[in-house]
Order: sequence, then C-alpha cells, then structure tokens
Amino acid sequence: MRPSENGPEPTGEEAPGDRMHLERYKEFGATSLAVEHQTSVLVLLFIIVLMGALAYRATPKESFPEMEIPIIAVNTVYPGVSPADVESQVTRIIEEDLSTISEIKELTSTSVEGYSSVVAEFEPSINLDAALQKVREKVDLAKVDLPDDAEEPSIIEFNFSEIPIMQVNLSGDYGLVRLKELAEQLQDRLETIPAVLRADLRGGLEREVKVDVDLSKMNYYGVELQDVIDAIRNENVNIPGGSIDVGDTKYLVRVDGEFDDPALIEELVVTVKAGRPIYIRDVATVDFGFAEKATFARMDGRSVVTLDVIKRSGENIIETAAAVRAEIEAMALLLPPTTEVRITSDQSEQIEGMVSSLENNIISGLILIVAVLFFFLGASTSMFVAISIPSSMFLSFIMLNVMGLSMNMIVLFSLILALGMLVDNAIVVVENIYRYLEEGWDRKTAAKKATGEIAVPIIAATATTLAAFAPLLFWPGQVGEFMGYMPKTLMVTLSSSLFVALVIIPTLCAMFMTVDGTPSRPMRPAMRWSLMGGAGLIFLLVASVNPLSAVLLTATFGGLWTVHHFVLAGMARRFQEGLLPRFVDAYERRLRWS
Repeated sequence: MRPSENGPEPTGEEAPGDRMHLERYKEFGATSLAVEHQTSVLVLLFIIVLMGALAYRATPKESFPEMEIPIIAVNTVYPGVSPADVESQVTRIIEEDLSTISEIKELTSTSVEGYSSVVAEFEPSINLDAALQKVREKVDLAKVDLPDDAEEPSIIEFNFSEIPIMQVNLSGDYGLVRLKELAEQLQDRLETIPAVLRADLRGGLEREVKVDVDLSKMNYYGVELQDVIDAIRNENVNIPGGSIDVGDTKYLVRVDGEFDDPALIEELVVTVKAGRPIYIRDVATVDFGFAEKATFARMDGRSVVTLDVIKRSGENIIETAAAVRAEIEAMALLLPPTTEVRITSDQSEQIEGMVSSLENNIISGLILIVAVLFFFLGASTSMFVAISIPSSMFLSFIMLNVMGLSMNMIVLFSLILALGMLVDNAIVVVENIYRYLEEGWDRKTAAKKATGEIAVPIIAATATTLAAFAPLLFWPGQVGEFMGYMPKTLMVTLSSSLFVALVIIPTLCAMFMTVDGTPSRPMRPAMRWSLMGGAGLIFLLVASVNPLSAVLLTATFGGLWTVHHFVLAGMARRFQEGLLPRFVDAYERRLRWS
C-alpha cells in the first residue's frame, strides 16, 4: 500500500485490516479544516503568541483575589464613658435598628471604654452596595437616639484591596516631630503615583495648641469655661466678605482670622468686666505642645513613623511597588543624612517570586519535555510537543484577561499546577502522527487520520479532568469565592491545551514533521527568514516580560543544540535502536503471558 498526496488509494495488496482501520477512524473536522488552511493557522499562532504576551503584561499581579466580603462594621466613639454605658446608650440602639435588615446573617457587637463596634455579616448572595445603603439608612435613624457627646458613627467595609502592599518605615537621629514632617512629605509624593490609592501614616508626634484654664482665676474674674471656648472659636475663622468691583476687575474680599501663631490666642478678649477687658492670658496658659498619641510604630526597639501603602483596585502590585521604591529613592536625596528608610511587609516580593517561579517552570518544562521525548521520538518530533506549552499558556493568558481575572496567588498556583498536564494531549497526538508517517502516509493525511483516531479519547480524558474540578465552582460562601479562581484557571488552561493539541500541533506536524533518517530538503530563503524573524520576535516578547528569562532561554537552547549535536544524538540513536526495542519486546512477552 502506497499513500498518495490526497490519501491512501486501495490496491490489490491492501490488507483487510487496513480497510477496517480506515473505515473505523474518521477525520476530526476541526483538525482537517486547520490542516487544509495552514497559513491561517500560522497567523492564528502568531496572534496567540503576540496577544498572549501583551495580555500577560497587562494582567494585574496581586496577592489576594479581588472579592467582596459581605461584612460591614459600624464604629462609634463615645470618649470617657464606661463599657456598660457604651453598650446601653450606643451599641444596643444601633443593634436594634440594624437587626431589622432581613439580609443580615449574623450581628455581633463589642463595647469597650469609649468605643462601640457593631459588625453585620450579610448573606454571600447580597449586593454589597445595596447592603451598604441599607446600613447607612438604619444608622441615620439611630443617630437621633444617640447621646449628643458621641461622635458620628463611621461605616467601614471589609475589602482585600484595602490591605497594604508594603510598609515604609522612617527613622532618624532627631525628634518624632521632624520625622513626621518628613513622612508627610513622602506621603504626599507617594499619593501622586497613579496606582497608589493612599498612604496611611502611623506614629510620630503631632503639634497641638493646648489652653489650660485656671479654675480659681475664672472664678475671680467671673468667667465661665464656655466663654473661653466661644472666644477662641469665634476668632479663629476666615470670614468671606463678598466681592468688590473696581473698574473692569472684580476683587474677592475676606477677613483672614485663622491663627498662624499660638501666641495670638493669649491676646484674645474673653469678656469685659467693669469696662476692663479680660484676656485669655488672665485665666489660662497657652502651650504649643503635642497631641496625645493615637497610633504607635516601633521597629528594632526604637520609634519610627510608618506609611501603609495601599494600591488601587486592579493595579499591578509589582509595578506599583517598583514605582513606590523609585519615589522613595528620589525622596532620599532630600532627607537628612541620618534618615533611614526601610520597607517591610512587601507583598510584591511574594507575588514576584510566584511569577518568576511560573516563568521558570515553563522554561524547565520545555527543557525536560524535550529531553525526555528526545530519546523516544527524536529531536525534531519532540519540538512539536514542546511548542504546546507556551502556546497553551499564551492562549490561557488571553482568556484569563478577557474573563477579568488577575494574576493573584490562587491563579498563579493553578497555572503552575496545570503546567504538567499541558503536554499530555500533545504527546498523544504527535506520537500517533509520527506512527502514521512511519507507516508511509503523507504528512497531511497522517495528521488528519492520526488526530481523528485519538480525538475523542483525548477530549474525554480532558473532560474527566475538568469534571473533577467543576464542583469547586459551586463551593458556597467566602471560601468558595476565594478558591473559585483555581477551577476557573485550570479549566481555561486545560481547554487551551486541548485546542492547541487538536488544531495547532497537527497543522505544524503536517507542515514540518519528518521521520528520523529522512533526508531533509533545503529550506527556501523565505522560510528561513520567516523562522529567524519569528524566533527574534519571540525573544523580544520574552525579553519585554523578563529580560533575564530571554537571555537564559537563548543560552539554554544554544547549549542544548551543542550538546545534542555532539553527544545526545548518538545516545538517542542507540537508545531508540537498542534499548527501547528490547524493552518493548520484553513488555509484549509479559503482556501476552498475562
């Protein structure tokens, strides 16, 4: 039997088994269409590689998945009040109003000295914006029943994106007042970075004007405490005075009365008694001191000022951290010589390590797969399987970007987990096509028939793997929403590998695969330049993502080619012609005996 260009033609010597073989296994439609339109498939592969690299760069890298936590807290400050009074006068009033919201799953509260916190946990299915609006409405109703001295209740949402990505700690051989001033300057510079939402400042000392009233002097002059408060409040204001038209120009008028020097407070008149003014200095002393510390920050046994850097939702944590470091380095030139700036709790290092691990695993997988298949299928054939790894990954990056998934720790872990399963389908397809070529079929027919023969089994095998992860999509609650990224990523990645194995790999085999030992035809100049251009483009794409990986990948392939040419080629030939046939014969004898 000799195959023709369009497929095998029956001859008088064709065996019945061969006819049954052809009748049983039909061509797979998608593969046959791809093989007949090779140029389109090559263009598709180019688009997948280009868009995949761009999608990989554009996809935000972050530590935790972005997810809504249906928990809202209502915090109220009631200074100087015992826990029992806080509970009875604040906490219970807010609880009674919030308890009328039907979607609340659990309501808990905490009452301590001067502080009340009521936490409402909603059902996971509720819209968080709607829940927040309902809480605001109930808190507004409760305000009228709260004590006048209690501060305005604050409503707080819980959000993973509000977790600081790093902490910037400033210390130096000078006072905390100067240290906080420098930290505030750095805070302003960091908050100008587009990817930074805000930088919260903790620690340090804050200047405050203190007016210490002497009770005996107040009684002597007949002045009340409220008189002192009103005098300071009424004088420390800027009063707008409208506008004045002078010719064609309009001038805005205001009375600038805010204090810029604490000494001016002593000269304020509290009241007038018997025609004599009573000043602040007569009944009180004014001190430009420090406010009571509300936050503390310490590192290595000494006080520091800390900035908690919080990135905007959907921004790349690695790029944001790099921008923060660059801004700190620029600011360091303006800081006093003894100032030390140290970054702690940098989450970008963990994510960068996982991203680097993913890249290294892809490269290591390429090398190991080529090395293993090299001994079984030969050098040229193993390269077709190796192509399936980056092709499947790039296609997965495109789909993940379209789905709006970020490169968080769960997605990165899932990609590394799926890496070992990407080549299973491609190995089966390539090996079967190679077997058809050894039997004498032409490349196109071999690609069509071989893929059609095993298309249904590999689809079923991939479907069983996907089915094993499918129940995780229905995992309820916050844990299910958090872990739901894993089955989504695995399904996208394995489906991409199946598409590559059934469409792209057979097309490449139909174009370039040859049986070992077949004399190769000289490559046309156009094809040679196309391959060189494609290799250069891949190098540039990898270098744009990670320059070190591009250099290592190039050096690795260069070293592998050298080792293959001088060492491995002979070893593989002896393995395929000597050891492998003996192993197969021994296995066949034991199988027949069994």
